[in-house]
Amino acid sequence: MGRFVAQRMVWSVFVLFGVATAVFIILHLSGDPTALMLPADARPEDAARLRHAFGFDRPLPVQYVDFLAGLLHGDLGTSLRFQQPALGLVLERVPMTLLLAVSGLTFSIVLALPIGIMSAARRGTWIDSLGMSVALLGQSVPVFWLGLMLIMVFAVGLHWLPALGSGGLDHLVLPTISLGLFSAAATARLLRAGLVEVLDQEYVRTARAKGLAEQRVLLGHAIRNALIPVVTMLGLQFGALLGGALVTETIFAWPGMGRLLIQAIYNRDYPLAQAAILWLALIFVAVNLLVDLLYGALDPRIRYAR
Repeated sequence: MGRFVAQRMVWSVFVLFGVATAVFIILHLSGDPTALMLPADARPEDAARLRHAFGFDRPLPVQYVDFLAGLLHGDLGTSLRFQQPALGLVLERVPMTLLLAVSGLTFSIVLALPIGIMSAARRGTWIDSLGMSVALLGQSVPVFWLGLMLIMVFAVGLHWLPALGSGGLDHLVLPTISLGLFSAAATARLLRAGLVEVLDQEYVRTARAKGLAEQRVLLGHAIRNALIPVVTMLGLQFGALLGGALVTETIFAWPGMGRLLIQAIYNRDYPLAQAAILWLALIFVAVNLLVDLLYGALDPRIRYAR
């Protein structure tokens, strides 16, 4: 296990290096940020002076080397718009984004488990049809449209919940539903498919032949093996939730990292956008490593050391 973790850590470093390189190149190809920082009637010499002040007039390879050097020392530069350390601005928003992503994932698990289990246990019945129809509907609804509909119904129409911003738990309800519904639908369908396959295995039929109750067969024997692909799905879905948080945070004015990233991209704030994307990549890599470690807990046959 230790060897596996060490290998994954090394590969994670390479992944983050690739992400940092790709982000640097793509952002610098998006245009000159000084064009957005100066008035329309600014003189060419003013633009040249500003580019020199920020170092944008240097060759791109030199800027890249300086970016990597700062990255190794934990310095991702100063935000062009806020004139504050980019890393500090991102770290202020990380807890809010993680709160939204974790709440969305929790909502999807709580909703997906009973739907998937009941659909598999009652396959071919109206319960199965209803559960899979709800799951299909959940996967068909765009996140941005669902968010707007939730605001119109529960915030504007019924005045039950706040529409924008953060505060108490009531501010978290609508963004959580909007973000987690798609993940819940996908997880429920995958869990149902895995359970249907597992319930036809020999060891399940043997457990039934021994006289075990159906509930014990389902929850004690079948679901553990059916959860292995679901855990993989949840790891990927968490990354998708972090990405989807960009849209959700914009719709609900949630003060998270996704909204900050959108603002940084619009303003061509290179340091801030780079810091936000690298933190998202770091969280995604850490979640994938955790998912791989959970495999061993779910299935002792899996061995990492080779």
